[in-house]
Amino acid sequence: MNIELLRELTEAHGCPGQEDAIREIVRRELSPMCEVRVDTMGSLIARKPGTAGDGAKKLMLAAHMDEIGFRVKHVSDKGFLRLAPVGGWDPRQMASQRVKVHTREGSIPGVLTMSTKPKHLLLPGEGAKEATIDDFFVDCGLSGDEAKAKIEVGDGVTMDRGFQRMGDLFTCKAMDDRVAVFVMIEALKAAGEHGADVYAVATVQEEIGLRGAAASGWAIQPDVCVAIDITLANDFPGIPEELAVTRLGEGTAIKVLDSSLICHPKVVRHFRDLAERHGIKHQLELLTMGGTDAGAVQRLHGGVPSFTLSIPTRYVHTVNETVHSGDVQASIDLLARYIEDCQDGSYGYEA
Repeated sequence: MNIELLRELTEAHGCPGQEDAIREIVRRELSPMCEVRVDTMGSLIARKPGTAGDGAKKLMLAAHMDEIGFRVKHVSDKGFLRLAPVGGWDPRQMASQRVKVHTREGSIPGVLTMSTKPKHLLLPGEGAKEATIDDFFVDCGLSGDEAKAKIEVGDGVTMDRGFQRMGDLFTCKAMDDRVAVFVMIEALKAAGEHGADVYAVATVQEEIGLRGAAASGWAIQPDVCVAIDITLANDFPGIPEELAVTRLGEGTAIKVLDSSLICHPKVVRHFRDLAERHGIKHQLELLTMGGTDAGAVQRLHGGVPSFTLSIPTRYVHTVNETVHSGDVQASIDLLARYIEDCQDGSYGYEA
């Protein structure tokens, strides 16, 4: 497993609409074996032709490049920044973090903190107030004039947290969804001969409504779509067992449904059969909240058989998103086998 590539992807910065740095990494990795183009919205589409010629199915793979972040909405006269969220932030996970502010001249470091009294000055009961995003600000160490000269309304802000290995686990900000981008790249490299024409799409703006996937899916008109994304692994203290969704170390997750789609049952069966045939560790996933790029592509062109392959992840939408190396490898292996076998799959309903 190319851990350094996973590190590079997760440590790169790109909130929705500003995925440029990640796109260039994907371009570098896929250009040697694929025809690569970028659509109007910024999604990178890498086509790897199959061997079936005119009868080849079009397989769309989709993994999103963007991470949840913020945009600057105000620069104060004292140089402090107020933020608008871009993606699903839980304010409880935002306190006392370091950030990067992405300006036209480059990135500026800052600290993200709450506009509240320090512990030393709190009166009884004052610390019980539930935080909102509007309670937070960024301090870049700049005066008001300096901040206004360098930072504009609309500049992106992302968390600044590095990659770390902990035993069999990897943790970093933006595992959602860079680990899936990594799986897509590595599976394409690992796959052998395949009949289907593969369109590997590194999508934009997933975190604000699956937007890039809808646009690229409309253009590609695939016969089948497989999104690759993370899913919840709530296998930690304080969560009832029935709410775990998935568990780290139990293999790649074959999604049954989430709030954006019910995965096509024939594609689910195909993935299950392949996992069993090749001895690939896997688990079934049912996620009652949250969606993936497959949910956007499913509804195009009268309906596209769609499915999501998931990488179990702890601490989702925090700066410590954590995956298991064995689950990542199982996801690569199963996706590679599916690429090889997609042409022979059955995806429609009998008339």
